[in-house]
Amino acid sequence: MTNSVDRRVRASQKRRRLTAAAARVLHEQGVERTTLADIAREADVPVGNVYYYFKTKDELVQAALAEHSAHLDELTAELDRSADPHDRLKGLVSAWMDQRETAARHGCPTGTLAVELDKRADGTLDAEAGAVIRRLLDWTAAQFRTWGVPDPDDHALTLVSAYQGMSLLANALRDPDVMTREGNRLLRWLDSL
Repeated sequence: MTNSVDRRVRASQKRRRLTAAAARVLHEQGVERTTLADIAREADVPVGNVYYYFKTKDELVQAALAEHSAHLDELTAELDRSADPHDRLKGLVSAWMDQRETAARHGCPTGTLAVELDKRADGTLDAEAGAVIRRLLDWTAAQFRTWGVPDPDDHALTLVSAYQGMSLLANALRDPDVMTREGNRLLRWLDSL
């Protein structure tokens, strides 16, 4: 019985490593340039084992999106510990600024994936990437709503758009300082509301 439990635990850990590796490698290399072998190597899993857990590359992309969604859930759960929605929003901006080096190298994980997936002909996975961004918009709008700011959905759109723009520019210019400068501007904007 313990052998069976051990096997299930190892299998679960292997799947988890593959999912985390898929999120990292797809973010760094993009969907089209990433191979299953790249993900297997990053996860330290034999490439043949990948097919046991994920039948197609698209299933790995879905797993990576789930990983990005889980990271968003972790971040918002941490931010929700603060009683003040203004502080939660400022914490969100600070978290973005803390990722400036990653943004300068690869852009926003979900945003870059959404753009890349939108260019594919099948049109299914781009909607899943958009759903992760929608969750961020909804959480952000809820903070503005709780804070009592008029037009909370518009303010959320402004804030998330600014994040996507500063991530894109930091990446295009390979300049993490873009994230710092724009993040500080957003913090001042939040304080002015």
